Amino acid sequence: MVDPATTPLGKMLLDEITPVVMVLRTPLVEESCLKNGLSLLQILTPFSNFNNIDVPVRTSSDQPYRLQKFKLRLFYESDIRQPNLEVAKERLKQVITQAGEKDLSELCSDPPQLSNVVSSTESENLPSWFQFFNKELIHTVSFSDHEAFDHPVACLLVVSSKDEQPINRFIDLFNTNKLPSLLNDGSMDPKILKHYLLVHDNQDGSSEKAAKILTEMRSTFGPNECRLLCINSSQDGQIDHQDNPWDLYKPDTSPSQHLGCFLNIDDFNEIKDLMQELSSKHIIPYMEQKIRVLNQQVSATRKGFRNQLKNLWWRKGKDDTFDSPTGSMYTFSSIESQIRILGDYAFMLRDYELALSNYRLISTDYKLDKAWKRYAGVQEMMGLTYFMLDQSRKEAEYCMENAFSTYLKTGSSGQQNSTRCGLWWVEMLKARDQCKEAATVYFRICGEEPLYSAVMLEQASYCYLLSKPPMLHKYGFHLILSGDRYKKCDQIKHAIRTYRSATSVYRGTTWGHIKDHIHFHIGQWYALLGMYDVAVAHMLEVLACSNESKTTQEVFLRDFLQIVQKTGKTFEVLKLQLPVINISSLKVIFEDHRTYASPAAASVKESLWYSLEEDMTPSLSTTRSNWLELQSKVIPKKYKESNICVAGEAVKVDIEFKNPLQIPISISSVTLICELSVKSDEIESDSNSSTSEPRNDVESQKLTATKYTMDGSSDISSFTLSEIDISIGGGETIMVQLMVTPKVEGILNIVGVRWKLSGSVVGLYKFESNLVKKKIARGRRNANYSSGNDLKFIVIKSLPKLEGIIHSLPERAYTGHLRQLVLELRNQSEFPVKNLKMKVSQPRFLSVGMHDELDTKFPACLEKKTNSELSGADGNCSRVPQAVFLFPEDISIHGETPLSWPLWLHAAVPGNISLYITIYYEMGDTSSIIKYRTLRMHYNLQVLPSLNVLFQISPCPSRLKHFLVHLDVMNQTISESFQIHQLSTVGHQWEISLLQPFDTIFPLQSLYAGQALSCFFMLKNCGEESISSDIISSPSRILGNDASLQGSSDTLFDISGSPLADFHHCERLQQRVSSQDDPNAVDFILISRPPKSDTVSGISDPQYIYSHHACHCSTSGTGPITWLIDGPRTMHHNFFASFCEIDLRMTIYNSSDTAVFIRVNTYDSPNSNGQSSDVTTHSNCCSYRKSIRMA
Repeated sequence: MVDPATTPLGKMLLDEITPVVMVLRTPLVEESCLKNGLSLLQILTPFSNFNNIDVPVRTSSDQPYRLQKFKLRLFYESDIRQPNLEVAKERLKQVITQAGEKDLSELCSDPPQLSNVVSSTESENLPSWFQFFNKELIHTVSFSDHEAFDHPVACLLVVSSKDEQPINRFIDLFNTNKLPSLLNDGSMDPKILKHYLLVHDNQDGSSEKAAKILTEMRSTFGPNECRLLCINSSQDGQIDHQDNPWDLYKPDTSPSQHLGCFLNIDDFNEIKDLMQELSSKHIIPYMEQKIRVLNQQVSATRKGFRNQLKNLWWRKGKDDTFDSPTGSMYTFSSIESQIRILGDYAFMLRDYELALSNYRLISTDYKLDKAWKRYAGVQEMMGLTYFMLDQSRKEAEYCMENAFSTYLKTGSSGQQNSTRCGLWWVEMLKARDQCKEAATVYFRICGEEPLYSAVMLEQASYCYLLSKPPMLHKYGFHLILSGDRYKKCDQIKHAIRTYRSATSVYRGTTWGHIKDHIHFHIGQWYALLGMYDVAVAHMLEVLACSNESKTTQEVFLRDFLQIVQKTGKTFEVLKLQLPVINISSLKVIFEDHRTYASPAAASVKESLWYSLEEDMTPSLSTTRSNWLELQSKVIPKKYKESNICVAGEAVKVDIEFKNPLQIPISISSVTLICELSVKSDEIESDSNSSTSEPRNDVESQKLTATKYTMDGSSDISSFTLSEIDISIGGGETIMVQLMVTPKVEGILNIVGVRWKLSGSVVGLYKFESNLVKKKIARGRRNANYSSGNDLKFIVIKSLPKLEGIIHSLPERAYTGHLRQLVLELRNQSEFPVKNLKMKVSQPRFLSVGMHDELDTKFPACLEKKTNSELSGADGNCSRVPQAVFLFPEDISIHGETPLSWPLWLHAAVPGNISLYITIYYEMGDTSSIIKYRTLRMHYNLQVLPSLNVLFQISPCPSRLKHFLVHLDVMNQTISESFQIHQLSTVGHQWEISLLQPFDTIFPLQSLYAGQALSCFFMLKNCGEESISSDIISSPSRILGNDASLQGSSDTLFDISGSPLADFHHCERLQQRVSSQDDPNAVDFILISRPPKSDTVSGISDPQYIYSHHACHCSTSGTGPITWLIDGPRTMHHNFFASFCEIDLRMTIYNSSDTAVFIRVNTYDSPNSNGQSSDVTTHSNCCSYRKSIRMA
């Protein structure tokens, strides 16, 4: 451990526990001193502290030691008294208030970073006024009657040479009526050292008179006890001391006032010599002599075994006396007081061993006498003596603990003493790097006085910071406790200072409640000081307090808005936390050569559109190049990695706003922040000369910047912005779509988003390009492509743009639903579009019709025509479906005339179906940078189950090439009804008919929800045509046979025409089976309709039908050969006349295409060997005859 005298506690003890000199002076002395702006005490004090006095000292031992540092404490007689507690409290309050005023400039600066705080030293962290405050707090218990180190050791009597009868004035000054109460009430020995000083003001004349008075003084009071001091030797008062010794003792002096202006160097040296002589030749020798005398008395009366027994016997029975907290029965002449004086004098002269032995001796007496305050004071001095001796840390801490606890036991009279003891104890622990224990003592010092508690808690917090390792959470927590008490005492600036220091501890942590508490109260306190800008900054930190209760959130938001209103201005806050911007949800939607009919289409993955369009766009289909390669062909070289948008077409930004609070908030004027630089004709010239050398961007673009300012205005109306107002409920998240529409060519940059909270605070959020998730992907990008420019666009001139919509497309349909739709395309531009192509992702559900079908009436257009109608028209023939539908070449769209085109919808299977349609078209204006565009359309269709149709086919047991068809139909809907209209087979070789009338089978005509229907049909394979599978699979040659299920009066639907044949072709492709090339397989189409009386709107619209397709239904059995034996069923014969001969005819049918060798074995009786015949059949069937004779 370092030298205890060099520690803060050691320096404090050397400064506070030193001899006291009582100064008595006449008014004329003060008058002469005040010419220098100083009192007599202030003039003498700087010269009473000696760093190298070098005086030999001999106390109780014969071995002298040299005293290097020494200090005298000077007090007027009126100040030697116990301070008034209320006055002391007011003084301490002023100290704290003045410290807060000095630190006002720091309140506007940013709080330090925690890493800097931890790495700083104690002197850098602790406020400078702490040490001054602690000293002032210690001074509140000065001049106690139970302690001797504050009792005057000597008295300095000062008289002016201008005083009348100076000798009498010296005698009158030590009048007992004017002396301190300590001298009058017996607590202190009035027989103290006296030194007489005559002050002469050189401005009043020569010092001859003063010399005569000095001679008289020496004859009266003794030659060694009198001295003359001449001051104010400067006549003009213009002396300015460079290192003015009085600045530290009178800091409140104005800069224009020069302290000591009449004191020249001679006066300076004379004062210094006076104090040096007073200390070395008078006070120190006097104290030495006093110590030796008292030590002899104590040794004679208290030391030794005999004296100790005597003392114990004399104190016998004192245990029955009442407690005496103050111990007022002791006078200065009592042996106990003499021992205490001996110990204090020895301590002040650095003889700590002698001091400790006497403190130990008297400690037992006070304890036995139950003089607890005196006992605590001795224990306190013992602890300090152990510290200065650097001995027994345990004993030192025990003494301080004992003293502290005993002071508290004495009640209010010992409260201030316990505070002083605690402060010294703290410094003792800090000197030994026991900062954690020191913080605990600070906490114990905190009493009922909130202001003192605030200071002590703040000092405790710094002890936790200085601990090894730092206890940061306790550091921050005690700062908050301190700030709370500062606020209760109206010390707002100190409260702000402590809370601001605590912010560095909790910054970046998950301690949400305490962070909200800190920032909210700092904001409130700054507002009380009128510093609204800083108040708003802190209140902004608590706006998104999702972890707080609803009531707390309402309070935070209300107070924040009130503070903003008091400022009288609109605040613009970057990254305002309310609402929360979900930057990961940000999607940029723009249209270059790709356009979208709806937001749903824009949200589809680019890869899906790419796969759908690769056979349509000429570049992609021929070279298989990606979008970047295509772009490099149609966009100038230096812009090939930039986004393209078209003037007059909106760039849309989708972004989520989330309300983290439980209370609703109002957001208004939500808009984008954009910049548009209007270009010259350079881009066009560059596009025309793309082979030229690249030039510098500044030289080439020559841009005129037009920036959208934060208040929503722009110098040039070069783009328009959408603006919306929203209200977000508690915990709600809203997706907002914002748009910017450039009007002129140039470079468009989307900077961020802007909004206004509750009409008071403008929130700004700037997008960072590397965080943006661009929704419109550019195909498969090159490996070196960077998305840093996702929010920057090159705006090219206006282009034609198709707008499309499909009319009558339902959102929900039942399985088998078939209806006609209308596609409407518009081009608002005056430039036409041409060479239109269309492709559908699900031809099984959506088919493109012919233009002449647009005027037909559905479903009448699907009904079968009569022979006369067929002879006069081509009929509704089916078409071969193509992957890409080509519109007629003569079609162009522009102006106000739309193009309508029929589409057919068939809900083939249940489920959630996504329909993707893309339309390719080329620009009529050949000067455009972009030569073609695509219109992308997306619709979602929910298909619900309707009829569950199941076919079972078995050979007819009584007829060849006839089959029984078992049809099971079940209505799987909840509320819908269906009329089974017809069952058709596909192909010429098949004929189908009912086995019995349908009204017999199902008289209700309608199949209601949950009902089932089972009926049988006869299916015949005509066999005269041999139709190949190629003909069957071709929708242009599809023919069939129909069975009406509603009576002969109803018209049947033609399954051989479009769109039924088209959709059936798709179903055959979808329902492929391993035996799909079986020529004996049959396809069924079951057509149903809504009930004719059903007038329910929406999904039960009667302007549609239902078609259910069952393909590749096999009629084959276990083998290709079937046979039938035909003959008479009954026959009458007289067996007495002859044998009976019966002719039987066997018909064998070969359903395969290859020749088959057949052997027929007959058995006349079980025991016979039988007969056999061989037959060869190549195809179809053959007959075999055999006669049977019966006896």
